[in-house]
Amino acid sequence: MKKGINILVVDDEEIVRSSLVDWLKEDGYYAEAAADAFEALEKLKERPWDIALVDLKMPKMDGLELMEKMKEAKPDIQVIIITAYATVHTAVQAMKKGAYDYLVKPFNPEEISLLIERLIESQELVREISFLRKELAKQYQFHDLVSKSPKMQQIFDFARTVAKSNSNILILGESGTGKELLARAIHNESLRAKGPFVAVSCVALPETLLESELFGHEKGAFTDAITQKKGKFELAHGGTLFLDEIGDISPKLQLALLRVLQEREFTRVGGTKPIRVDVRIIAATNRDLKKAVDEGRFRDDLYYRLNVITIQIPPLRERKEDIPLLVHRFIEKFNIELGKRVERISEEALKLLMQYDWPGNVRELENVIERAMVITKGNLIKPEDVQIPAPAEGRPPEVQEDKSLRAVERAHILRVLNENNWNIQRSAQILGIDRVTLYNKIKKYGLKRPS
Repeated sequence: MKKGINILVVDDEEIVRSSLVDWLKEDGYYAEAAADAFEALEKLKERPWDIALVDLKMPKMDGLELMEKMKEAKPDIQVIIITAYATVHTAVQAMKKGAYDYLVKPFNPEEISLLIERLIESQELVREISFLRKELAKQYQFHDLVSKSPKMQQIFDFARTVAKSNSNILILGESGTGKELLARAIHNESLRAKGPFVAVSCVALPETLLESELFGHEKGAFTDAITQKKGKFELAHGGTLFLDEIGDISPKLQLALLRVLQEREFTRVGGTKPIRVDVRIIAATNRDLKKAVDEGRFRDDLYYRLNVITIQIPPLRERKEDIPLLVHRFIEKFNIELGKRVERISEEALKLLMQYDWPGNVRELENVIERAMVITKGNLIKPEDVQIPAPAEGRPPEVQEDKSLRAVERAHILRVLNENNWNIQRSAQILGIDRVTLYNKIKKYGLKRPS
């Protein structure tokens, strides 16, 4: 069959559908006919139809309604409307609803052949462009990270290389640059890829809870320890443990962590039995750890244990060529999550994004695109859909008042935590949420306990 193209003809006039099927077969296509919309919908289940020639005027269900149902069942099917009523209104209505084109009765075989050949060529071009876009995206992709920046491409190459080793890695970078995503990518490229990847935010928990979170606890070790609990080190056995914001841990936990890295064993809180583990550590921080070591706030021996291999992620303002690529990725993501059909962002809106310095980096850009996707009314993100802090004269962007719901919630949670000396249980009660939700909010907003 010609290019393996399957064509379904739907017309209530027997002579029209039989003539069309004969002409299409002569052209080398596989073709079948259906006498009405209901028969066509049944046939749609039997074969992967590429093209449907559908009569506009049919009893019980007309061609436009049938086309809508066909598109619902098989979104990529191409429909050509057949009509004896060659009015502009009919043509426009058909095209608006998704028809590729329309044919006016009476028609000749040559007209049909040319139209279908044109349709097939255009579809092949669409598929080729889609394939090339995907291939191009792969060149800029390292698992869930995307970038066309030369700096980031060097990081991707370096990360692929060091992933094969078993050495500890320290990832440095501002908040929102994608440190955890890079850690996951390294894990997925490593020899431990089949093992677990366990992430812990060291800033989200107070010292006592973080110790229990990392090393686990025995039943009765403290008031709330009603059962034995395995810690993140045990859960990460055979895999990778990602310690986010490692620069915020207390001196006591720094020492405990150093012992695990040296001896590859630990004891649970309240326990006496040593537990051996095989874990690779990937740590991350947005702080200057070397400065913290020099000032005596971070142990130098732990620093050198963690800092076997260092990867520094540049902020988004230093790789603005990534913004269009990231925006496209976020549009695809939120189309799925929000059930939207946004196709692209306007040049004017993209220009606004390119002019901003993004102190919150990729995470801030993602939040801006999510909001734009929620409020946009069409399939295009316009400048009025994009809300980013605009610098006032004489003041940098970071001091602008952000009145978004996210900013208000973040400020309120931080105020309650500080007023209660970061007592998680009491703060959660005041906020009217449970502790787990509060921990998630702390991590989401990157809140940090004052030194």
